[in-house]
Amino acid sequence: MNRRVVYTRGGLPADVLTVIEEPEPAGPERGQVLVRTTAFTVHPGDLQAVEAHPGKAAQPVPAGLEATGVVEAIGPGARVAPGVEVGGRVTVFPQPGAWSQWIVTDAEAVFAVPDELSDEVAAQMLANPLTAVMLRREAQEHMAVGYDGLLVQTAAGSSVGRLLTGVCQFHNLALVNVVRSDRGAAELRKRFPDVPVVSTAHPGWADEVLKAAGGRPVSVAFDPIGGKLAESLLDLLAPGGKLVSYGLIAEEPISLHASTLLNKSLTLRGRSIGRWLSEASAERRASDVATAKQIALALKDQFEVAATYGLGELADAVEHAVRPGKVGLVLVRP
Repeated sequence: MNRRVVYTRGGLPADVLTVIEEPEPAGPERGQVLVRTTAFTVHPGDLQAVEAHPGKAAQPVPAGLEATGVVEAIGPGARVAPGVEVGGRVTVFPQPGAWSQWIVTDAEAVFAVPDELSDEVAAQMLANPLTAVMLRREAQEHMAVGYDGLLVQTAAGSSVGRLLTGVCQFHNLALVNVVRSDRGAAELRKRFPDVPVVSTAHPGWADEVLKAAGGRPVSVAFDPIGGKLAESLLDLLAPGGKLVSYGLIAEEPISLHASTLLNKSLTLRGRSIGRWLSEASAERRASDVATAKQIALALKDQFEVAATYGLGELADAVEHAVRPGKVGLVLVRP
């Protein structure tokens, strides 16, 4: 049998996600690959998609977009990526329904996993590193060569935040990290002792960011939270600066007066993996995937796993995935 995670209506993921059983897939058709899943991670974005699903679906909606596993069969005419072969370890992304024991997917969504990477890293090898690649490009497109600007990112202790910190260090991009607790700040300083960290637990945290900047203008801010925190980042930006929003954590909207944008000529931009998938050319996607693999190899120690669950513990896994203060992503072994 094949066990997979589905939902039929939007709502709290722990309430609406269910595991169903069905016959194992017969095999891949033309252009497809059959993968036996060994692990998948519960991304916050996956859960947001479940909560936001409108109404009641006529058919069960498959959950998840990313998983790692082993190739069991390759269909006729499938143009597989280099290194993808029967018996080989792969990561599948983006694949609706990745939270399943077996995945039948188009060959273009299957990528070989380097031998140096564990399943724990392979299960999160693409979505988060690709987000870091996307954000780095936003910074480089905005900051002219020789411009003495500085980056600020919130939720810097998150999985994406840690990867982006490592990427910025590699490319010599000045950065100030922002987290929500002193404990989180201390943990991040241990990981990246050369990168300033500020906690929003202090009322004067915005002044601390400017002090850490040392007189350099804050040219770009990255924020997956929104709400009041994003408003504070807009105040921190130097004239001509840009706020890049890439998440939906806060429930309240970003409220601002038009003068905030006009007086300093600010840019407010939204970015997401979904937009990257729909907008990037085939050449860009291939290049970015290769870069994501390099990030995974170079920063594999930053791919933390908060806990590991089985499919029978799905509700516990989902609850843990949104637990405040967790470090790393929640892994499921189907």
